[in-house]
Amino acid sequence: MAKTYDSSRPFGTLLTAMVTPFHNDGSIDIDSAVSLAKKLVDQGNDGLVLNGTTGESPTTHAPEKFELIAAVVEAVGNDAYVVAGAGSNDTAHAVRMAKQAEEAGADGLLVVTPYYSRPSQRGVVAHIESIADSTELPVMLYDIPGRTGVRISTESYVKLAQHEKIVAVKDATGDVSTAAVNIVATDLVWYSGDDGLYLPFLSIGAVGLVSVVAHIAPKEFAAVGDLFHAGNHKDALAVAQKLQPLTDAIMSGGQGAVIVKAALKELGLIETAVLRAPQANPDETEIADIRSALVAHGLL
Repeated sequence: MAKTYDSSRPFGTLLTAMVTPFHNDGSIDIDSAVSLAKKLVDQGNDGLVLNGTTGESPTTHAPEKFELIAAVVEAVGNDAYVVAGAGSNDTAHAVRMAKQAEEAGADGLLVVTPYYSRPSQRGVVAHIESIADSTELPVMLYDIPGRTGVRISTESYVKLAQHEKIVAVKDATGDVSTAAVNIVATDLVWYSGDDGLYLPFLSIGAVGLVSVVAHIAPKEFAAVGDLFHAGNHKDALAVAQKLQPLTDAIMSGGQGAVIVKAALKELGLIETAVLRAPQANPDETEIADIRSALVAHGLL
């Protein structure tokens, strides 16, 4: 049966921004990626994001990105949407990434604002529209000014929302009140990009979450969304509060990809926690801290 497209939840409800597993020699471990993707989908994810920040996209190369997308798409079939990162501060490069993702079989694109160069809002809009024009895939915008140095303005959101292929936003601004303004101002579908703000974002009209911590607690994050949408807000809050210590342990240092890989290795879900430079492995204290958090959450 073909994968269906729901404009109210164009990429599902719970998406994990997946790590890219590597072998000990630093080469990409496709088998571990496929195994992890299947497990995430089996445990409640209806979407996966590949080749994003958590997937160490700045240090993986075009053939690797293509191979990863193709393998995961084949593995999850119609059970989950596969969204591929097409982020660069070079518009031409981002367009090439988008076309490659489409060729590899991705269901959508995650397009981050151009980082480091900090273009004007006119430049941001032109960059994103160029990527959206380059394929037939629906686009999820990614607004994360803490990493990129530039934020999408409300006026830019209104303009971008007029593009037929731009359908959703991953909001990692940490600013729920402005997100509410932007949701009202556009017809874009909103996803929280912060695990700890999932419930507040749901309360203002977001439909789902793009998560890091859902690598290791997917069923509980899925439950938060299911309970909220069913009108059971009290129980949704209880589950969200239970998740908070685990979220803090993984995300509070700002290196979610590093810590979640260590956690996945501790849980036996990936073979190694190898990272590519400039990411550095956690030290013994950090390993002990994440192990303690996993034990406290009942995962170890």
